[in-house]
Amino acid sequence: MRLGLAMAALLLAADQLSKWWVLEVLDLPARRSLPLVEAGPLGLDLTMVWNRGVTFGLLSGDGPLNHVILAVLAAAIAAFLLRWLARAETRPVAAALGAVIGGAIGNVIDRLRFGAVVDFIDAHGWGWHWYVFNIADAGIVCGVGLLLADALFRRPPASREAA
Repeated sequence: MRLGLAMAALLLAADQLSKWWVLEVLDLPARRSLPLVEAGPLGLDLTMVWNRGVTFGLLSGDGPLNHVILAVLAAAIAAFLLRWLARAETRPVAAALGAVIGGAIGNVIDRLRFGAVVDFIDAHGWGWHWYVFNIADAGIVCGVGLLLADALFRRPPASREAA
């Protein structure tokens, strides 16, 4: 449980600090975009996007309660994951759940503060742009990936033979 909570706190702090830096220090909303790395056809930019939906902008809407509904849904999912974390059997599962929880809470904070999530990492290559994301999103995706890998590849414990 401690590892998962520490991972959640670390990811949440990194996420909120990075969003503060993008909004307040860089003032990216005024600039719109800032190139960081250009390596041939590959690049990484900071590009300001207010995401009013969920992953990849799905379920975005302009209704007055849309951001509250999405925040409540994400908070409910985080609560379910906390319960799972309390029963996590391995350290990788605990760390993965912590990453998903920290990312979900980071995006909930944005929805409640701004009515949208602050997305700003824009990876691109060969004229194709990935969806703009943030550190919370990266934590969620990596955590879910680790949970899937654990479910697919973890060996079951050796069974005890009857005496």
